[in-house]
Amino acid sequence: MNVFYDHFERHAHGEGLKGHSTHYCAGCGHGIVHRDLADTIGELGIQDRTVLISPVGCSVFAYYYFDVGNSQAAHGRAPAVALGHKLANPEAVVISYQGDGDLASIGLAETISIAQMGLPITVIFINNAVYGMTGGQMAPTTLLGQKTVTSPQGRQPAMGKPLRMAELIAQLDGPVYVERVALFEARQRVKAKKAIQKALRLQMEGRGYAFVEILSECPTHLKMSPEATEEWVRTQMEPVFPLGVKKDLAVEPWFDRHAPSFSPEAVLGLSGAEPATVRTAARHRLAPRLGTKDLSLKLAGAGGDGAQIAALLLTRAAIDEGFDSTHIPSYGPESRGGTSYADVHIAEEEVLNPAAPDPHVLIAFNAPSLAKFAPAVREGGLIIYDRTMITEPPAFPPNRRVLAVPCTQLAVDLGRPVAKNVVALGALQAATDLLPAAGLLSTMRHVFKDKSSLISLNEAAFAAGQQVVDPESE
Repeated sequence: MNVFYDHFERHAHGEGLKGHSTHYCAGCGHGIVHRDLADTIGELGIQDRTVLISPVGCSVFAYYYFDVGNSQAAHGRAPAVALGHKLANPEAVVISYQGDGDLASIGLAETISIAQMGLPITVIFINNAVYGMTGGQMAPTTLLGQKTVTSPQGRQPAMGKPLRMAELIAQLDGPVYVERVALFEARQRVKAKKAIQKALRLQMEGRGYAFVEILSECPTHLKMSPEATEEWVRTQMEPVFPLGVKKDLAVEPWFDRHAPSFSPEAVLGLSGAEPATVRTAARHRLAPRLGTKDLSLKLAGAGGDGAQIAALLLTRAAIDEGFDSTHIPSYGPESRGGTSYADVHIAEEEVLNPAAPDPHVLIAFNAPSLAKFAPAVREGGLIIYDRTMITEPPAFPPNRRVLAVPCTQLAVDLGRPVAKNVVALGALQAATDLLPAAGLLSTMRHVFKDKSSLISLNEAAFAAGQQVVDPESE
């Protein structure tokens, strides 16, 4: 079974000799570890179950080489992504493959917290004592006296001492197996492969978290030949990073988790909704007046304006209608008088990117929010703003529909100023037919079922927002 692709499309489109070679420098340890990892996956018969997480660093292009499930993670976030994969698919064999700058620096918090959780995940940690991909800067594992781009006179004690990750991880309660191995001679390479095999078997058996640190060569940034680099790892790195098993617990298999359900009914049930609220039959066409199958919205205002609640109502109503929908809130100190916002996506099939940097629709409740986000609204999009609070709007980009709705005044007239967010939802529905009005109202009634006194008021606020908008107005 060939765990590597037959051709590596990253190089020469997979043609010729380059289509069979990796991007690693001559003498780099990554290539050896890739080979041993691929052999182990094949020998254990887990190719179809394996998910390899590769973050930023020299390992980032592993998905061009390994014919397994692959996810690329942001710098340092591979353990968090690995955790998500393991919990979403407990039968998967999840491997977080990371370098020292990634795992021991920007990703240190994720590394420690997820190791302490102890779930069966395998971490392969490549320690070459330098930031290899980004130009040879000093890493947390750089040796004292070692010269790098950012320590041209050599690492000094004031810069901190090298971080021994294997020893650090072994002190935690979560991991069951921690070992440091090396690649500088054949005997050590045999041990390295055995450590990889053991780490994967422990995961397959549901016994727990395993961490394998591998001392690796980086001839490019050490400015040495491959042979000299191997000697450097043996004589300089090994005394600082002693090889061997740091932790090896004999534990019984314990991880036996059922795969979660991703059905709308189950997801809504987690938040207290009855399965009956999901309306999948004769689904409404998504925002016919905006002509998109994946609609992005940004709702923004000051703290207390209700942008976040309005976003949650929209997201919940969309899911109730059988659409895929996501909501990302953004809070911060700026919410006090500035702008806090929520990004919402509603898709007929699947939301591929939950962020909304260039939304189809903007709802702005205060002037800073309108000034900040209106320029980003897509051409042909819609801008709704509260003209009660924004009396001097900025110049708007051309070819955008703009609706000035007195959200706050209409809510005040109803006796509840905070209902302005529901007024805005009514205006949005009238202007776009985004979701059926009956569906939005049904979801709102369900969400406020424990606050029955608010239901009739919010229904009136929604109707007020609808009535003030002419769907054909510009």
